[in-house]
Amino acid sequence: MNKDEISRLVAEILQGMQVPEPPVKGADYKPTQPVRGAYVGSAQAGAFVEDISRLNLRKLYQVENPKDKAGFLKLKEQTPARLATGRAGPRYNTVSMLRFRADHAAAQDSVFAVLPEDFGRQNGLVAVKTRCENREQYLTRPDLGRTFDQGTREMIRKELPQKPTVQLVIGDGISCDAIRANAIPCAKSLESALKRRGIDLGKGLYVEFCRVGAGDAVGDITGCEIVCVLVGERPGLVTNESMSAYITYKPYTGIEESARTVVSNIHSQGITAEAAGEKIGEIIEKMLKYKLSGVKLQNV
Repeated sequence: MNKDEISRLVAEILQGMQVPEPPVKGADYKPTQPVRGAYVGSAQAGAFVEDISRLNLRKLYQVENPKDKAGFLKLKEQTPARLATGRAGPRYNTVSMLRFRADHAAAQDSVFAVLPEDFGRQNGLVAVKTRCENREQYLTRPDLGRTFDQGTREMIRKELPQKPTVQLVIGDGISCDAIRANAIPCAKSLESALKRRGIDLGKGLYVEFCRVGAGDAVGDITGCEIVCVLVGERPGLVTNESMSAYITYKPYTGIEESARTVVSNIHSQGITAEAAGEKIGEIIEKMLKYKLSGVKLQNV
């Protein structure tokens, strides 16, 4: 058998091994058409989801043939937890998986995001930064996010009134998205709440690369009676916009963590920024009355 005969034989064998490509659909493929508004509150089969992060998880029910859908939906309205997500075989269905990945990406982006350079100035705040040089150092050196260099300390001493009753500190923290969404509305609500109680808030301070302990350093510098630190919290899969308020009576560097009173989960799905400002005002009034904060204030 010569070379040409061998080549023909191999070609015949390979041709005999080919099988027709199996159909992947029972009908002709038709791309999903955009359906505006179909995804608000639910994700229906075949609907076009413009922005999956806008789906309201408290109204999203994807279990097939539910026994009591109305009752379970009533339960879901009480929590942002991922309940009744549905499955495709042993896996989550497509909408649930994509939403999980979208929320995870938003949380990661919030950690590494930065606020505009003029955020403090635009909002009438004295703007400074801690000893951290950049976002990466802030995330890896928490200690530097609690202190200021000498030049910054002098600037704070010069720009802020000494011995104020309440000193407001707004810090970017772990989530800049939280500060962008909640800090200024909360601060305005707090100012109004304190004004009604005859308590002066004074001029606010914006701290870039801020940890909670930076408020203690501000206490050292200004001698304030109370410091209130609004700071972005670690973002999670429920929201990337959660802010907390850490309120401390007679703050100083090295004060125990138990001396702080905290209002947490300040975001659209938790306590709103406006309601948080009012709540903080109530807490500050109580602190000034009893001259306590943290665990000791809870026991009063």
